[in-house]
Amino acid sequence: MEYCARCLYPANAKPTIIFDDDGVCSGCRYHESRKTIEIDWDERQKQFERIVDEAKKMARERGNSHDCIIPISGGKDSHFQVWLLKKKYEMNPLLVTFNHCYNSPAGNRNLYNLIEKSGCDHIRGTAGLDSVRRISRYMLEKVGDLTWHYHAGIKTFPIQIAVKYNIPLMVWGEHGFAELTGLVTLEDFVEFTKWSRKEHDMRGYESADLIGKNGITIGDISPYVYPSDEEIARCGLRGIYLSNFYYWNAKEQYLTMKKEWDFAAITYERDRTFNLFSKIEDHANDVHDYLKYLKFGYGRATDDASMEIRHGRMTREEGIEMVKRYDAREPSSLPAYCKFLGLSVQQFYDLVEPMRDKRIWEKKNGKWEANDSVDRHPIAQREEAAAIDQVADRALSDENRSLYYNPKNPPMPSGDTDLDKPSTTFRVI
Repeated sequence: MEYCARCLYPANAKPTIIFDDDGVCSGCRYHESRKTIEIDWDERQKQFERIVDEAKKMARERGNSHDCIIPISGGKDSHFQVWLLKKKYEMNPLLVTFNHCYNSPAGNRNLYNLIEKSGCDHIRGTAGLDSVRRISRYMLEKVGDLTWHYHAGIKTFPIQIAVKYNIPLMVWGEHGFAELTGLVTLEDFVEFTKWSRKEHDMRGYESADLIGKNGITIGDISPYVYPSDEEIARCGLRGIYLSNFYYWNAKEQYLTMKKEWDFAAITYERDRTFNLFSKIEDHANDVHDYLKYLKFGYGRATDDASMEIRHGRMTREEGIEMVKRYDAREPSSLPAYCKFLGLSVQQFYDLVEPMRDKRIWEKKNGKWEANDSVDRHPIAQREEAAAIDQVADRALSDENRSLYYNPKNPPMPSGDTDLDKPSTTFRVI
């Protein structure tokens, strides 16, 4: 398997990754482009301001109470989006959450915090636990994803609300696939579309495709039914990404939200990564990410270490150590999810078996083994040529002990059980 000469991504990274002649991946080039191509960030913010002004004007003309919709989960990005639009642009957003039921204690704490600190109106739609079980089980068997329902819900329920309340602007945070693997470029000014939602977030399935499977009924799929083209056109809905208009730096935005609105990171070591402030609201992410590892041979530690390498806060050697520590680790929550779905842990592994990428995995004496990994590739001239300058702000420094887990210097407890102790089970609400 070929690995990026700069970060740690393999050539089979999803959804799409491309290596150039220097062996550097499209995700690294996307990140690099924030500094190397001539982007006038001041002008882009003026463009965003014009969009905001138009949204306010349309809200007045329509007699709407809200200028836009912000889909939120309660994570660091949600906090930053709401804070920026309310404080800097004086907007009155309607906050919309799809409650997929797989919530962590820290996620619930931060969602409550965001609603309290923002003072904004909030709509939260909760999926029925029985339908969640049926859909999770079916999509795990079909595509190896027990979290399909909340990718579908997060990218559908807010659109339903926008159409219902006739609100034409929806503001998302970063374009995740651009940040990770460089799926699109900053010059594209890509916007949210029904097509990208289906192909990249919902693995090519629409909600109607699930009816009749594993007892799934039309009632189960109601949060995932996308409005018609006529309804979208009548509303005039568009979805934009803040990362097209603002230089995106998750660490700096976390620090801002910690200071301004008391967003809180966790203090315990996670099963699947060293990052303590990103995706902590998503309890099922550990199992979801483990499935990625079982299928493609890399996990969230690869994602997070690659991002730190791109920022110059972590060397390739340090990143590889994080991958070795976390990527192959079975999450402690796996038995609980298997029990919820009516599976044994062995049945879980049996379901994943045909989905394994044979370029990485091979079966030896009845046991699956990875035949390659990034730590087996020595750092040679190609990697040294692709390396970027390191910054003084080291990810694993004492100053960052509350942001990244360092076993040699773990974070101090906060005194809040929701932040200090991991939970092997999710909380529905």
